[in-house]
Amino acid sequence: MSEKIAPADTCVLVTGGAGFIGSHTVVELLSGGYKVVVVDDLSNASRKVFDRIKTIVGDDAAANLTFYEADVNDRPALTKIFDEHHPDRVIHFAGFKAVGESVSKPIEYYSNNIGNTLTLVDVMREHGCKSIIFSSSATVYGDPDSLPLTEESPKKMATNPYGWTKWMIEQILTDLHTADPEWNVVLLRYFNPIGAHPSGLMGEDPKGIPNNLVPYVAQTAIGKRDAVHVFGNDYDTPDGTGVRDYIHVVDLATGHVAALAWMNGRQGVEIFNLGTGTGTSVLQIIEAFSKACGHEIPYVIEARRPGDVTANYADCSKARDLMGWEAKFNIEDMCRDSWNWQSHNPNGYEG
Repeated sequence: MSEKIAPADTCVLVTGGAGFIGSHTVVELLSGGYKVVVVDDLSNASRKVFDRIKTIVGDDAAANLTFYEADVNDRPALTKIFDEHHPDRVIHFAGFKAVGESVSKPIEYYSNNIGNTLTLVDVMREHGCKSIIFSSSATVYGDPDSLPLTEESPKKMATNPYGWTKWMIEQILTDLHTADPEWNVVLLRYFNPIGAHPSGLMGEDPKGIPNNLVPYVAQTAIGKRDAVHVFGNDYDTPDGTGVRDYIHVVDLATGHVAALAWMNGRQGVEIFNLGTGTGTSVLQIIEAFSKACGHEIPYVIEARRPGDVTANYADCSKARDLMGWEAKFNIEDMCRDSWNWQSHNPNGYEG
């Protein structure tokens, strides 16, 4: 059983902590009194996010934050960080995450996402740290047989290499616990994270053309893109467009803090869905964002994309019943905060 320790005495290593979900989670951890060590190679993030984090949490909480620019695949760098800080728990976000890119670069995705996990857990094991929260994904459910999806829903064949990396890492961490029951593993299956910090200081800052819907909608709203591309309007849904369970990134971040508190003093493998339990279509997102920004957002209908499922939303009652966690923000909140971030930071953290 992992030792039960108070937040103020807990050092949490956060891999990929400068990224979209990671940075928001770091804010919630610092606000909760945890000591936080972030490891991020900044390949898809900005160093400037740490100034924003400090502004949000204040100087006292920010004093508990340490950042290392390093690749999680870099064993000597990781070993040095563990020797220095002796982390008690790890939250593992670091990884490539663009579905489309994973199809064209499978070797890079398998090498990076699975490779960095194997390096990480091996260094953890060497240092007697056996508690990990993994940033997994609803993609492991594939094309669902029935909705809503529960944690008991079967894992299906992944539809792309990115999804397979999440699928395989879940298996690797489960096998770790089978081999050594002292391991304490929480697999958090996210649905579709959107939104931004309500302060407007932090949000999603994709490099190049956004891969996800809402940053693309936001960039269209501000005039950076001509129109939103809607892939398919002939699905079996109320308006013909794909339905997803969108969750505010701050709700997702508090889910990690809830998981950290729940796993404290436990051992085993547990899976939690993190979503709102409500499905929202692509056109509903565009409509809600139009309201948030105060003008119509142009869109064009394209052919369906291969690998896209019709609808996907979660049953999150397990997270509520066991961890006491529930999503608090609705679609209007998500679009409002996303627009607030985009309109005040048109070029992300660079201006």
